[in-house]
Amino acid sequence: MPMPLPPLTPLETALDYRFAATSLLRQALTHRSHGASHNERLEFVGDAVLNCVIAQALFERFPSLDEGALSRSRAGLVNRETLARLARQLELSRYLLLGEGELKSGGPQRASILADALEALFGAVFLDGGFAAAQRVIVTVYGETLQSADPEQLGKDAKTRLQEWLQARRLPLPEYAVTDIRGEAHVQQFVVECRIPPLELTASGEGNNRRTAEQLAADAAWQQLQALPQTTGARKALIWGK
Repeated sequence: MPMPLPPLTPLETALDYRFAATSLLRQALTHRSHGASHNERLEFVGDAVLNCVIAQALFERFPSLDEGALSRSRAGLVNRETLARLARQLELSRYLLLGEGELKSGGPQRASILADALEALFGAVFLDGGFAAAQRVIVTVYGETLQSADPEQLGKDAKTRLQEWLQARRLPLPEYAVTDIRGEAHVQQFVVECRIPPLELTASGEGNNRRTAEQLAADAAWQQLQALPQTTGARKALIWGK
């Protein structure tokens, strides 16, 4: 018997969208391990819609950027790390339908599953309500990530971006450490901490290999840095060079 979804009102509220066809929403949240009516086809549609919406947003916001810079910036906004982070902010793992094996191996927190489900969700909104609805949802989900987009940083992977930011402030490079390895050998999940001791900052990431986990941890650390207030005194000088 299929496992029922939790109440959808919080998710739909977060998206600022109410589905007319709830079957599309259910399919978007269903991993292939759970059943035949899974989200891979919706992910295909959502990927195309997402790229179009982000391309338009960047085109309008940065009129002086050439095609290459626009492409790099878009890639930085639609990559797995960004999608997985946004999916976590939506607490999308609460609503995912996965098979027993995926549940036991940490599937609900796996970056690839979260990123794919978010793209599928965008595809479901597009099929349910059209392009304008999908565009509104994507802009809502991306929120501050889109508003604060910096073309100088978006073309770089998370570890490179963080490293350059620290080097520019003459701070030591971040330390990465595997803190946990979960699941069976063929479906292992790595948990990595990114530590920046001078700033007393620690962030974690989880992925199906060490490299992915490190990238996610670096992205999480970067987000924490951007959220820090530009306080006065020594700490302000250390972080912001002022």
